[in-house]
Amino acid sequence: MNAPLDDIDRIMSVMERAFPAEFGEAWNRRQVIEALLVGNCRYGLIGADGDDQIPSGQDTAGFFMSRVVLDEEELLLFAIVPEHRRKGLGHQLLSRFLETAKQSGMSRVFLEMRKGNPAAILYAAHGFIQIGTRPSYYRTPDGNRIDAISQELSF
Repeated sequence: MNAPLDDIDRIMSVMERAFPAEFGEAWNRRQVIEALLVGNCRYGLIGADGDDQIPSGQDTAGFFMSRVVLDEEELLLFAIVPEHRRKGLGHQLLSRFLETAKQSGMSRVFLEMRKGNPAAILYAAHGFIQIGTRPSYYRTPDGNRIDAISQELSF
């Protein structure tokens, strides 16, 4: 999926504000563009009002980016900026993502997140279950290691 440059700007704006730097989870602009150019990735945006059509000048509250392989989809990135959390926007965006995956014929969706990620509550509310752990997958700047938790949702 080729994204307009203003959508790339929106994704990067959310990424810079939503991902804590100490975990190194955020992608850089080049990684986002290259992933979207491959053709098996898709993304979605959500505005502060919950709409997916965000007028120029309006703040983008969140985004997702995913990758499709055959009949499975992996949620690569999912973020809501801190000032728009706890307003239902994460649930709304995740619901949109999952509904589109299901309508597209996906049999299941995967995601991976760091252990202790507060988004675990959101994913559990939508039916994701833990299927594995990658020990010491994430590294913090101080050298500590954090496990990655693999989750899936089957349709």
